[in-house]
Amino acid sequence: MMRLRRRYVVPEKRNSLLARILVVIFAAFFTIPLIWCLSVSLRSTEHMSAHPEQMLPSSLLLREEWPDFLRARNYTEAWYAFTDIPGKENLTFSIFFRNTALITVFSVVGTVTTASLVAFAFARLRFKGRTVLFTIMLSTMFLPAQVTMMTTFMLWDKLHLIDTWGPLIIPAFFGGGAFNIFLLRQFFLTIPKALDEAALIDGCSYIGIYRHIIMPLSVPAIVTISLFSFMGQWNNLMGPLIYLNTMSKYTASIALKLFSDQYGRADVPHLMAASMINTIPMLVLFFIGQRYFIKGVQLSGLKE
Repeated sequence: MMRLRRRYVVPEKRNSLLARILVVIFAAFFTIPLIWCLSVSLRSTEHMSAHPEQMLPSSLLLREEWPDFLRARNYTEAWYAFTDIPGKENLTFSIFFRNTALITVFSVVGTVTTASLVAFAFARLRFKGRTVLFTIMLSTMFLPAQVTMMTTFMLWDKLHLIDTWGPLIIPAFFGGGAFNIFLLRQFFLTIPKALDEAALIDGCSYIGIYRHIIMPLSVPAIVTISLFSFMGQWNNLMGPLIYLNTMSKYTASIALKLFSDQYGRADVPHLMAASMINTIPMLVLFFIGQRYFIKGVQLSGLKE
């Protein structure tokens, strides 16, 4: 027995160690772009003009030169970059941050609420045509957004909501997206239906089952679609670019585009600093919810 135990335990430990080493290597590899962006954001424009070769990621290895070009005030200057525009003296990056945060928060709330309700109906309720409706809903994932872009714009124009946040927020309250519904439905199917039957016997309604049983047990899936929705809306460029015309209503993504158009390649450090500022909220939220995120993605693939 001891020989058999040693024969199987030792390879298992070796495989676990090898897996950890590979995870660290891949994590370091995918972190290089972020570190490179941070490195460039701390350099002066004059330094980058004199040393254009340091735009390459390989410049991260030149650690002996770091004290000569570290310039943390790039972030402050990028924050107030738009105050140089005539008539926009009070327009700082905080305005774009506030706009993006408000749009994103409302979109996440709408997505989680409506997607969970639709997924609950598909996963726990029995009604005629459920399979057909679910198939039609999934088929919308294969329809590119560019196909309906013109008709959608005409619809919002008829509703007089162009140059408002309505086209960016309202769609989240009408279904929440086919992918989010599918992900939540798959997770809901992993919850035993015996809990529903016990709740119905005790006099609980389906809304009560949704509120008091399904949602509390689905925190990993809720966090997962919340992160997906947050990142998608926070980085959304096409939507605000189409529907918003007033600069004070712009989001951070459009601000970065304007920054790039205004300063171009001549001021890459400040552009990288602005990009890092825009990336910080996503990094913070991901590290806070990564445990639930990974668990939600794993369990959503299980069948009933």
